[in-house]
Amino acid sequence: MDKPKPKTVVVIVGMPGAGKSLASSVAKERGVPVFVSGDIIRAEAKRRNLSPSRKNLGTLMLNIREEEGMGAVAKRLAPLIDKIDTSLFVYEGARNIEEIEELNKKYRVLTIAIHASRGSRFRRLLKRRRSDRPRNWADFLERDERELKVGVGKLIAIADRVVENEDTKNDLKRRTRRLLRPLPS
Repeated sequence: MDKPKPKTVVVIVGMPGAGKSLASSVAKERGVPVFVSGDIIRAEAKRRNLSPSRKNLGTLMLNIREEEGMGAVAKRLAPLIDKIDTSLFVYEGARNIEEIEELNKKYRVLTIAIHASRGSRFRRLLKRRRSDRPRNWADFLERDERELKVGVGKLIAIADRVVENEDTKNDLKRRTRRLLRPLPS
């Protein structure tokens, strides 16, 4: 009997507003399943009957990791990946090295960091229609600090690939397509 092919998880990391969702949309266009860390947190908020406010989601993100360990979100992701019979997945929005270590226990992992300046990220976040968008620069900086506190900066620093996102949406999509092209879907 043939050994099952190992699954590959492409982990897209970056600070809020860097362009992670746009990058993962390239994988979706290829039919690659995409899982988003924020969706996992929002689902948990719903399960706990919490409104999806910026404050609640930020606190919940920290609490889950405090209660269950820094790899908690990746642990919640693994059963979702295992249910799908395909070899390539995207996990958008990992926050720390422990999540990568957790995924590495079962899958091949490739990390891609999306990088954009604070000014670009702030402008993008203001345009969002999500409940957790910043109301002002102070909110933006507070969210960045919270993200850095859980380890996203270290994860960005050790990424396998880095994609700059200061140009157009099409430029980011083109750069991401180039990185994903050699991977089997």
